[in-house]
Amino acid sequence: MKALFNVLIVLLLVLIGYMLLMTVSEIPPYGEVDVPANNYVSQRYVEQGYEETGGHNLVANIIVAYRAYDTLVEITVLFVAVIAIFLCLKTGHPVEHKEDGCSQNTTL
Repeated sequence: MKALFNVLIVLLLVLIGYMLLMTVSEIPPYGEVDVPANNYVSQRYVEQGYEETGGHNLVANIIVAYRAYDTLVEITVLFVAVIAIFLCLKTGHPVEHKEDGCSQNTTL
């Protein structure tokens, strides 16, 4: 039974590896002129960014208007990570340190 399970795991890993290789093979070369991301997106930001967003700073317009959801998710992830770190560090349970036979109660 364990051998069958190991064979299934290997087949699953080979399938995932194949799918990843096929995905990577479809990515266009970096900096290629004909890629839409290199032509249409930045061209639209420069040409229509001021009219669509109404702001004077093009970089701020892109971050706030076009990429707002990405920025919001990144801020949320950072906030959750900081809260998790503080919760892990602040347990509030007393810790006993024994040095030379003396007992000290301290709280972290």
